[in-house]
Amino acid sequence: MAPFLNTLKELFDSFNDLKVLIVGDVMIDSYLWGKSSRLSPEAPVPIVNVTKTEKRLGGAANVALNVQALGATPLLCSVIGDDLDGADFIRLLEDKQLSTEGIIKSPERVTTIKQRILSGNQQLLRIDSEVETDLTEFEERHLLERYLKLLENCQVVIFEDYDKGVLTAPVIQQFIKAARERNIPTVVDPKKKNFLSYVGCSLFKPNLKELKEGLKVEFADANLEAFEKAAEDLQARLETENILITLSERGVFCTDGAIKTYIDAHVRAISDVSGAGDTVISIAALCLARQTPLPLLAGLANLGGGLVCEQVGVVPIDKSRLYEEAREFNIFQELTEEREA
Repeated sequence: MAPFLNTLKELFDSFNDLKVLIVGDVMIDSYLWGKSSRLSPEAPVPIVNVTKTEKRLGGAANVALNVQALGATPLLCSVIGDDLDGADFIRLLEDKQLSTEGIIKSPERVTTIKQRILSGNQQLLRIDSEVETDLTEFEERHLLERYLKLLENCQVVIFEDYDKGVLTAPVIQQFIKAARERNIPTVVDPKKKNFLSYVGCSLFKPNLKELKEGLKVEFADANLEAFEKAAEDLQARLETENILITLSERGVFCTDGAIKTYIDAHVRAISDVSGAGDTVISIAALCLARQTPLPLLAGLANLGGGLVCEQVGVVPIDKSRLYEEAREFNIFQELTEEREA
């Protein structure tokens, strides 16, 4: 790994040399836009006259788009269905010039697709087609083979878990063990089912709701003592070096066990929070691969997550905008000075 870089530009430029292995649940985000001006005579629901349709890469594939947008090379590893939606998914990867080497097609599964119907900027309905069953032994074996092959050429691994069955506790531990044996850091964006399965990861990034559900605790959001106790408990149980917790409109919290840092969110016109977590984990992973101090990593991830919330739908980060905002807010200088102090 490279040592801590001395300027923001050096850090952003260094992203271009990284290869990032992203393993987890992939999906298609489908959008149908239209105009709605009356209710159906058949039922009390709006009639939408279609004006535009679009399919986008989602789930772990949206993380790959964020990694690509930041200048790094994403290596996506997952299992999809051997179906029409799976063919669409492969086509979308190829359209974005993303490698399909790590994608396994299985006749035993369906490709996850989330279809959203919107009128103007308002979402009227979402229809999900998916399975949430764990992979078969045969699928797991093939996934491990692809993972180990891709692991040879990467500098950081992202686990993107959506509880759709690609990641299970045994798979997770095998994958983390293989990465640790090669001194490759692992970064986790968890969901509920496997929340406590990522023992030994390098950085764990839940949101506040996931933290409470995963540890089965309840406390008021303003109760910082209970919150920090939960973060300490999480870090101990996962034996992880770094915790990064997103707090929605209140920003982010991070700790390496010794130092705790709260970073406020920046005031924005929020259009859609979809995909913000994908952006946060992507920035965090690249910064971790470059041994960026945790508060600076969290500050940049916080900025990026806010930026994508200004856009409608799931969209990747704009690297140039992130860079300019980081300069404007002097994030690099302030956190570097704190580190040196």
